[in-house]
Amino acid sequence: MSAIFDLPAETHIVNALPPLDIDAAAQTTDWLNLKNASAVYFIVSLGVTGAASTLTVEEATDASGTSNTAIAFKYRAEDTAAGDTLDAGYTAATSSGFAMSTNDGVFYVIRVDAAALSDGSPYVAVQLTDPGAATFGQVTAILVNPRYAQDVTPTAIT
Repeated sequence: MSAIFDLPAETHIVNALPPLDIDAAAQTTDWLNLKNASAVYFIVSLGVTGAASTLTVEEATDASGTSNTAIAFKYRAEDTAAGDTLDAGYTAATSSGFAMSTNDGVFYVIRVDAAALSDGSPYVAVQLTDPGAATFGQVTAILVNPRYAQDVTPTAIT
């Protein structure tokens, strides 16, 4: 029998953007420091979708988003209504990001490798534009390959 993967002990999970109506204004997740991880996966989930929002990823020099710059990234999508199967392989997105589906109950997995960030900019965040109509979403971040794997992993938001 193989060992069971222990998600909380072998990764660092952050509720980067709690569920909310993103129609109020553009929303940015917490700025996550990748100094102690090799990559981060952002899981972006949309519930009821009134209009399309554009998703971008930015890097910055600190947890306040100083000197933030949009960057290219990779993602996989499940953008059929209430589906559960991600598309095959990663799609490359430019620093302009991509427009998310207007279907209800979709999700995206965004991957950002720490090694791809600019020197001196170890912080990353996802930004969702105001779609102009009621659209409910949330973002969970999972930092992988932590430098210090333990039952309680160090914070990534300071």
